Amino acid sequence: MTSRPGDSDHGGSPAEPHFLVCAHCGTRAEEPQPTWICSVENGVRHYFCDACARDNLRAIEGRLDSAWW
Repeated sequence: MTSRPGDSDHGGSPAEPHFLVCAHCGTRAEEPQPTWICSVENGVRHYFCDACARDNLRAIEGRLDSAWW
């Protein structure tokens, strides 16, 4: 007996790897990085690596209401 694509004993095909990509420099990370930041702009999530976040911290903070910092 043969199985159809996606059929398996584990409930379907294995999950594809999910990569985070820095929206500024394009650096890729294979797993969540605790030093990266996430920004939601117009309902879309953008991730920034720690180097880009550090280099642009003042601009990032400048967009927040003072209650957030």
